[in-house]
Amino acid sequence: MHIVIAGNIGSGKTTLTTMLSKHYGWTPQFESVIDNPYLGDYYKDINRWSFNLEVYFLKERFRDMLQIEKAEGTIIQDRSIFEGVHVFARNNYEQGNLSKRDFETYMDLFDLMVSLTHVPDLMIYLRSSVPHLISQIQKRGRDYEQTMSIEYLQGLNDRYDDFIYKQYPGRVLTIEVDDLDFLHRPDDFQSITDKIDGILFGLFPL
Repeated sequence: MHIVIAGNIGSGKTTLTTMLSKHYGWTPQFESVIDNPYLGDYYKDINRWSFNLEVYFLKERFRDMLQIEKAEGTIIQDRSIFEGVHVFARNNYEQGNLSKRDFETYMDLFDLMVSLTHVPDLMIYLRSSVPHLISQIQKRGRDYEQTMSIEYLQGLNDRYDDFIYKQYPGRVLTIEVDDLDFLHRPDDFQSITDKIDGILFGLFPL
C-alpha cells in the first residue's frame, strides 16, 4: 500500500509522516531536501533556478515512485510527484518563473513518467492557512525558507486546493491543521489516526 502526506511548506508533513510510520509500522519515504543542490540558489533567485530545481525534484520523485512500486508492505511518503508537478511547478509557471517552453517540456516529461506508475492508495492533505504556515516556518528556522514571500505561499495554497479538489484522481483525506498540534497533543494525533483507520480498515471503507 502507498500512502502520501501532502501539504504546503510548513504544514507538518515530515512530522506526521514520522509519527504515522511509527504508529502503524509503515516504512517512511522522505523527500530529499538537504541534498538538493539547487535549493539554496532557488530561494535567492527563484526566476533563474526554477527549471533546474523542478527537474531535479521530478527526477528524485520519479525514482522514489519506481522504488515504491517494487516495495513490499506499506510505504508512507512525504510529498508525491503529483503535487510536485501540479502545485509547485505550476505555481512557478503561473508566477512567471518558468517559461512556457520550459514548462511544456517539463510536463511532457512528467506525463511520460506517470504513465509507468500508479496513484497512491490514499493521499492525506494537510490543509493550512498562510499565517499558520508562516508561524511554523519561522519556528523551524531554515535559513533558505525565511525569504519566501506571503504571495508565494498563498499561490501554493491556491494550487493545492485546485489540485486536490479538481485534478487529483485518487482518494484523499483532508485534515485542517491550523487548530491541531498532533506532535504535542495525543488527542489531536488520535483524531487523525481514527480517520485513517476508518478509511483504510473500517467496516465500510471510503
